[in-house]
Amino acid sequence: MLIGDYTTEFVRISCGSETGAPDLVIHLDRDISEVIPYLNTVFEGFQYTKEPRSVSFRLGDGKLVVVHPRKICVSAPGDKSEGEKIIEGLLEKINDTWERRGEIEPRTGSAASPQVLEILRLLPRTNCGLCGEPTCMVFASQAAKGRKTPEECPPLEGGEKKSKLAEYLARFDFGPEKK
Repeated sequence: MLIGDYTTEFVRISCGSETGAPDLVIHLDRDISEVIPYLNTVFEGFQYTKEPRSVSFRLGDGKLVVVHPRKICVSAPGDKSEGEKIIEGLLEKINDTWERRGEIEPRTGSAASPQVLEILRLLPRTNCGLCGEPTCMVFASQAAKGRKTPEECPPLEGGEKKSKLAEYLARFDFGPEKK
């Protein structure tokens, strides 16, 4: 087992938290740097940092998790009960990844991500608001995060730009973050 003892605290750091709820920090009893490249593969991390080593990924419910060598940060877990469930699941998955590391190809890079300006180029740029966003730029930034799809832009309906946008976005894996 890689992680044994740990302590937790709820803090207001708002690094990625969009709800304003306290974030959860799990302080680890040991340095887990060696498992981080394997976690990048297992959790399909979207941002990996080599020095100091860390990986960022989202859980199935969209919560942001950042794993550092001696701590894990979780954005706005809600309440203590939900936080405890998240901790239990994360630590179990991290320990399992460590045990199976011989079967896993470590990944030491960040995932490719769509470019907002490339998406904007494929949009009608009318700022009509029919998609529920105030501007096409906001729509493009949401699409780059996997939160909007070409189908949600009514002016694209049936057009060549819609299929080009769908093709472009299909190159990227949004994992559990995608709605």
